[in-house]
Amino acid sequence: MAATAITCIPLEKTSKGEMIGSSQAFRCVWNLVQMVARTDSAVLIHGETGTGKELVAKAIHEESSRKRGPYVRVNCAAIPAGLLESELFGHERGAFTGALAQTTGRFQLAHTGTLFLDEIGDLPFELQPKLLRVLQEQEFERLGSTRTTRVDVRIVAATNQDLPQMVRERRFRVDLFYRLNVFPIDLPPLRARAEDIPLLVDHFVRKLALRMNREGWQVAKEVMEILRQHDWPGNIRELQNVIERAVIMSPGTELRLPPTERQLLATSDAHHPVRTLMEAERAHILEALRQVNWVIAGRNGAASRLGLPRTTLIYRMRKLGIKAEKIQTMENAVAGPDRGPFVPQSASSAPSANTGSEL
Repeated sequence: MAATAITCIPLEKTSKGEMIGSSQAFRCVWNLVQMVARTDSAVLIHGETGTGKELVAKAIHEESSRKRGPYVRVNCAAIPAGLLESELFGHERGAFTGALAQTTGRFQLAHTGTLFLDEIGDLPFELQPKLLRVLQEQEFERLGSTRTTRVDVRIVAATNQDLPQMVRERRFRVDLFYRLNVFPIDLPPLRARAEDIPLLVDHFVRKLALRMNREGWQVAKEVMEILRQHDWPGNIRELQNVIERAVIMSPGTELRLPPTERQLLATSDAHHPVRTLMEAERAHILEALRQVNWVIAGRNGAASRLGLPRTTLIYRMRKLGIKAEKIQTMENAVAGPDRGPFVPQSASSAPSANTGSEL
């Protein structure tokens, strides 16, 4: 299949980012972005590495009433634990060895705008109560200061980790989890939206042509078919890297994959043999159920995500032998607006925090 003209949904005319796709999975995410952007509610984005979590966070900011305010990003995994408190909240001169001047933290820098906390699952446990307080009260003290600073900040967090499991293992505070998980957005992996691959390829080719001052490349049908068949464990980031390597090694106007690249893609796909339709359907339903913790009915339930009536989904689950023992106990459960893919299965399965308030 040849690449088609790019179909993208721009965030704003002045935006530097964009989200691209036309699949049902993509449109569902985009609808959620537009829905929550109108509010100031906290958002928790979950997805595999390379699925575009930061793009979604930026889209929420650009679609919101805060778009004229600052957008500040913090990678909780990239900053040493000993420095993260100062990075988030700032510090006074002399607060610790080497603190030669007062420093403004990211929360204060994001005042009237949006603060994106990437890799929130890596936030040190001892720092979580202070973050919880900012979410609750919108105020904090700089490191080494007794003066309270008030801010007006919208929080968007993202992770590729299983936060409910971390809550059960007492590695993440349950009260902070619920504060962040007001509006969960689960990003589909690229293998679940393969119909978007031609659009993404076309976008990356155009972008690289502009950067390299070239007219562009035509993508051969054979190449596009190979790209569509690959399962992309690295998701969109992996696809982008493959396209860039192919562009560098394509001297003419037709984009071709180098032999080594073809072999790598073919080898990785060889480990995933073709399944029967029943196997594929079973895997798809299981994935949908896993994302919503086995909640079947309701707006955010598995039936709604799969576009099926509740009774039809239950029938298919029984026919496919999917955890039949859970169907009777879960078939009447409803996923309301505050339920989502990151809510622990029961109150008894989530540990209570020993410190701080619990919602």
